[in-house]
Amino acid sequence: MNVIFLPQGDWLGLSFRLLLAMLVGAVIGLNRQRGGRPAGMRTFTLVAMGSALFVMVPIQAEGDSSFAAINALSRTVQGVAAGVGFLGAGLILQRAPKTKRSGRPRVSGLTTAATIWITAALGAVIGCGLWQLGLIGTFFTLLTLSGFKRLQRIAWLRQSWERLIAWEAKTLPPDAEEEDDD
Repeated sequence: MNVIFLPQGDWLGLSFRLLLAMLVGAVIGLNRQRGGRPAGMRTFTLVAMGSALFVMVPIQAEGDSSFAAINALSRTVQGVAAGVGFLGAGLILQRAPKTKRSGRPRVSGLTTAATIWITAALGAVIGCGLWQLGLIGTFFTLLTLSGFKRLQRIAWLRQSWERLIAWEAKTLPPDAEEEDDD
């Protein structure tokens, strides 16, 4: 049996896919909400579940031709990706105050927009029945959101430390650098 297609009336299989998409969206959303980001747990849960629902419609409407269903599924996935892109774009535009130095708009919200986009992809993957791939993708998404942030902090601290050392080297009196212990 094909992994993607479910027998008509398999409500347990459908419920499992929706529940898993909901949980994946909630976990990712909780990560973003704890960080004080503009989209939180409810938004991400709804995006994942909505994507799962959208892809499950052509899967359930397989009809006589699985080719037609796969074609419809392909178009549905494309529509979900494009539609969620607009949601992400709204998050980016919402957070664009001008910087003091350059007067140009500051770009922010990109990570939240990308996270909404990948959450939609995870919901679609789970809705197609590829739940193992969805869980692996969720793990790597959370690793990227949490682990890379720590790496950025470490890199920022290192840069700050190097700047401080360079600044102190410039501000020391010339004879202070060559002190003797006599």
